[in-house]
Amino acid sequence: MPKEAWGSRLGLILAMAGNAVGLGNFLRFPVQAVQNGGGAFIIPYLICFLLMGIPLLLIEWSSGRFGGKFNNHSTPYIMDGMGKAKIWKYVGVFGIFTNIAVVAYYTYIESWSLVYVLHAVFGTFEGMSQSDVATFFTSYVDIFTTSTGIPFEAVFFYILVLALNIFILSKGLGGIEKVAKIGMPLLILFGVILAVRGLTLGESGKSELFPDANAWDGLNFLWTPQFDSLSNPKVWLAAAGQIFFTLSVGMGTIQCYAAYIKANEDIALNAVSAGFMNEFVEVVLGSSIVIPIAAGYLGLDWVLENAGFGMAFQTMPFLFQQWGEVAAAFSGVLWFGLLFFAGITSSLAMGTPWMGFMKDEFGWGKKRGAWSFGALALIMGLPTVLLYQYGVFDEYDYWAGTVSLVVFALLEAVLFSWVFGINKGWNEINEGSDIKIPQAYKFIIKYITPLLLLMVFLSALITPYQNEWMDSISNVLNGGTWVLDNSSLIKNITNYGLKEQLQSAINQSDIDFLEKKIFFINMARVLLVSLFAFICYLVYLSHKKRLKEGRKNYE
Repeated sequence: MPKEAWGSRLGLILAMAGNAVGLGNFLRFPVQAVQNGGGAFIIPYLICFLLMGIPLLLIEWSSGRFGGKFNNHSTPYIMDGMGKAKIWKYVGVFGIFTNIAVVAYYTYIESWSLVYVLHAVFGTFEGMSQSDVATFFTSYVDIFTTSTGIPFEAVFFYILVLALNIFILSKGLGGIEKVAKIGMPLLILFGVILAVRGLTLGESGKSELFPDANAWDGLNFLWTPQFDSLSNPKVWLAAAGQIFFTLSVGMGTIQCYAAYIKANEDIALNAVSAGFMNEFVEVVLGSSIVIPIAAGYLGLDWVLENAGFGMAFQTMPFLFQQWGEVAAAFSGVLWFGLLFFAGITSSLAMGTPWMGFMKDEFGWGKKRGAWSFGALALIMGLPTVLLYQYGVFDEYDYWAGTVSLVVFALLEAVLFSWVFGINKGWNEINEGSDIKIPQAYKFIIKYITPLLLLMVFLSALITPYQNEWMDSISNVLNGGTWVLDNSSLIKNITNYGLKEQLQSAINQSDIDFLEKKIFFINMARVLLVSLFAFICYLVYLSHKKRLKEGRKNYE
């Protein structure tokens, strides 16, 4: 059977860019920038991109191509081939686990985007106040309400979008490449149109209620450098965290995509091209839409107080209505269409590690691999839809979409530089390259990147109270204690914050809600651990199968 491969280099780069360019570029990046001081965030962010983002891209591209030389197309055996210890194949389980767990809730966001495209076309938001638009979203995620007349609407559209992902995945790399070649240009086109509107809005959106509204205030806030941020650990950690989200590193998808390229194909240029395309979309387009448009109608002060993930769905439809009925429908289709394409190009990448593993180890074909991936995603994902208000969605995002990425990236950086060896790794990066990676990156990959990753992990583990790093460090130096924030990994795993709320709750309805929330959050963790254990068991079976086949070949 001929080895599956990418149809063209352009298709590969667009697919890789599609993997990286996701909802985080347009939803998470502007919010993180606002919450961390605007221009104060940009400098640490760009430095983290150069010292952590680019090195991780080079590590994952070269690791994937190296594994592909030995017909390994998923992280368990890609990593197993780079280190002699048996544990590495089980570390590689993160590269399958994370994708299934993330796609379980990620496709739910995609379904929101698709539904909002339909409502933009039908003019549902016409005449709604901002609070009405916000209430519309709250009602939508309540599975017992419907905005289209379809029973269990949220569940229906979630399954529909998941099925679309499965159908495309069943076509193999060719299907993914076709979607990338269509979706990425449309995404950029839609983004440019909306960004131009954000950049030209100026003061035209101010009103009696918001007389100081000015789109340029939003842009100035984001792009005026503030060098004092260089000494603020909080901003650095936020910037480093955004790099994971924006580049899709630490997931195993890049290794899987790279495993299907030719043995001597340039991965240095491919990695850098995909990385900088993502940065263009995020830094140039992502910062030119939500924040300027919101500041242009509601003022910068409102943005600073209300910046959050929900702005995309709870605020933007209202703002589009200020442009007239036709323009509002057009802008709604552009915005939510952009989010849908950003989402689906990323979620398609998440299916390939599972499919590659099942094909390599158990001989499963494209359709069987795609539908089994969909079945696992559905089993894991339905709780995020049905129990959204109880925090299951957020719990998946925290453990699978945040903690897991950092842990896996740290371990793969150690494997690449210290176990596989930086000299072998450096040769692998530069093999067949059309560009010359600066020699300084050899030092950065071996020392700086793992150190930064370790700092990110430790910071999540012991996040200080209210994220006040400087005050906490000063307190310890003066003989005080280090007080953990409820968001720290240590307190998070014990549900410390929720238990505090439960102890202080007075109303029985609040008590009942919090008790249910703690129960369902613990249930979500059991599901995540069970998924990880299940994949470990499959790796164990595949290892036994390889040993058995090896003995047969020897005999």
